[in-house]
Amino acid sequence: MDSEQLREYGHRMVDFIADYYKTIETFPVLSQVQPGYLHNLLPDSAPDQPETVEQVLDDVKTKILPGITHWQSPTFYAYYPSNSSVAGFLGEMLSAGLGIVGFSWVTSPAATELEMIVLDWLAKLLNLPEQFLSKGNGGGVIQGSASEAILVVMIGAREKVLRRVGKNALGKLVVYSSDQTHSALQKACQIAGIHPENCRVLKADSSTNYALRPELLQEAVSKDIEAGLIPFFLCGNVGTTSSTAVDPLAALGNIAKRNEIWFHVDAAYAGSACICPEYRQYIDGVETADSFNMNAHKWFLTNFDCSLLWVKDQYVLTEALSTNPEFLKNKASQANLVVDYKDWQIPLGRRFRLFKFLQEHLHIYNILRLCSCLYLNRSLKLWMVLRLYGAETLKSYIRNHIKLAKDLEQLVSQDPNFEVVTPRIFSLVCFRILPVDNDEKECNDRNRNLLDAVNSSGKLFLSHTALSGKIVLRCAIGAPLTEERHVKETWKVIQEEASRLLGK
Repeated sequence: MDSEQLREYGHRMVDFIADYYKTIETFPVLSQVQPGYLHNLLPDSAPDQPETVEQVLDDVKTKILPGITHWQSPTFYAYYPSNSSVAGFLGEMLSAGLGIVGFSWVTSPAATELEMIVLDWLAKLLNLPEQFLSKGNGGGVIQGSASEAILVVMIGAREKVLRRVGKNALGKLVVYSSDQTHSALQKACQIAGIHPENCRVLKADSSTNYALRPELLQEAVSKDIEAGLIPFFLCGNVGTTSSTAVDPLAALGNIAKRNEIWFHVDAAYAGSACICPEYRQYIDGVETADSFNMNAHKWFLTNFDCSLLWVKDQYVLTEALSTNPEFLKNKASQANLVVDYKDWQIPLGRRFRLFKFLQEHLHIYNILRLCSCLYLNRSLKLWMVLRLYGAETLKSYIRNHIKLAKDLEQLVSQDPNFEVVTPRIFSLVCFRILPVDNDEKECNDRNRNLLDAVNSSGKLFLSHTALSGKIVLRCAIGAPLTEERHVKETWKVIQEEASRLLGK
């Protein structure tokens, strides 16, 4: 690599990205292209000779950006946020520049040790039990996604129970969750070899704001034990995808403990909010869990991918996932002096994920203005985020989004044509147009049409869900650039489209 060429091209790329963020509000939030559009714009084969950076960036501007859905737009409210930041962007650059593959301690000692330190930092911010810290048998590891985190702990829990009851008992293992749990659990069951008939998806409803009822879990577990089956895995939720429902962790955890069930807590989205003391209550009972996961790449200013997983017993993972071929052996690992994260995850290779916390305590809003709102990678990324922003700024960042969601919730509540469908807990507002003459079918169709109308406008992007048979619009506020004016304009657009649909 020619360092001067890197310097020249790097400056051009940073300028291009800075200009993109400066003009991001001019793009339709949801891409308006049709399937297959890019095949008509790009050649059928790769070029024989090198092209210039200018040619590539011109094609990005004219051919790629029209096919982008702009996740960092201030009016992107679909799914859940996927934050980028200056710190995360810098961490990505540093990680890419160093280009290490840190699957074991010896391949880059700093990569492993920084990951351990930073996940301990964040565990302390969340006030997690000491068993989740690296100083004992527990510790944290960065996965690519919450889906990977669930799969890893399920495999560990599966092997733990099969060592006790015998490998032939695989067909008797049973998994439990509410019907609000992310589909990642279903995929993990498929990969881990759990029989589909042994996946207990327990119904949650509006009477508990879609949280799992402990008595329903206990009833299911008791029936399975009586039938000669083996309950072994429970997934609880803090902030479900549809409505941010929060399961009663302490009660569920006590049932799991009595029946020797691995208890995993999925707080992929809402875990970030729990660094704020006033929201820590939503993970009360986490001390009963065996594992806990949150996605720093959702609402913690850390560029994708950076999913944080803590376990109380790291040996459950390493006994299930470790491999030790001759070409990976080294003195430090064989003497059990170090952690090798290759044995805490599915793949062997892994990036240096922690550089996101680079400089000390720069204020987020100054950084965003200074760098035209660029966005920064895994352990390096997370390290830089924590250091560049600091805990108090991150708390303020989350509180601001929750305030904006409260404002939107109030606007919805004041409009006689709309209703807030579930209580807002964090920064997700679930709402819909009210039915006319109690016609729920027509109401569902009207809400689908409203969703299509606002998304087709290009001014904003919402997603939807179904709760108790109702089609519900979801507005998840969490983009780094979102301000009060964006929320007000968003509500204006929604009202205008709703008035048109209602013939008013």
